Amino acid sequence: MYFKNFPTIIYDAVGNGEFKDVKNLLRRVAIRAKVKSNTLLYDTYDVKEGETPESIADKLYDDPELHWIVLLVNDITDRYHQWPMNYSQFNEFIADKYDDVDGTHHYELAQSSGNTDTKIEVYNNSALYTGDDDSYSTASVVTNREYEENQQDLKRQIRLLDPRYVQQFTEEYETLMKESII
Repeated sequence: MYFKNFPTIIYDAVGNGEFKDVKNLLRRVAIRAKVKSNTLLYDTYDVKEGETPESIADKLYDDPELHWIVLLVNDITDRYHQWPMNYSQFNEFIADKYDDVDGTHHYELAQSSGNTDTKIEVYNNSALYTGDDDSYSTASVVTNREYEENQQDLKRQIRLLDPRYVQQFTEEYETLMKESII
């Protein structure tokens, strides 16, 4: 469904004069800001271990081919880096990225005014942190693992289009793809 809406163009990929019909993958449309900000159209959802855009679309819309709606609504263009990893992928990722996964990534302080639940990141190489200043003695250590787990938790929080609006959404998408000039 998703790729059928991309226009076909004539393209010479090698530059040898042999043109072929290919899908123009550069054609893009975006969700209108007014639609994107309308919270009545969306539900929030936490992606569970091992779930994929296809499995969520199948569960919610009864059609795994509508996975592109899940991705488009959440501005995900790279599902390998913007979608939450499963447990084994995550462990492999942090083992490759860090020499010491339990080493210090940064420090956090509670904000002193306003919402004191808000944390402020303080890095030990920061001009704000000298290591011997008592004003940062209440800072909490955040390990590399904890930091990356928090990043994954943020990726797990997605929005899903209410199934009542899927048909209207796909029709609008098809119309916009036909109108786009690129």
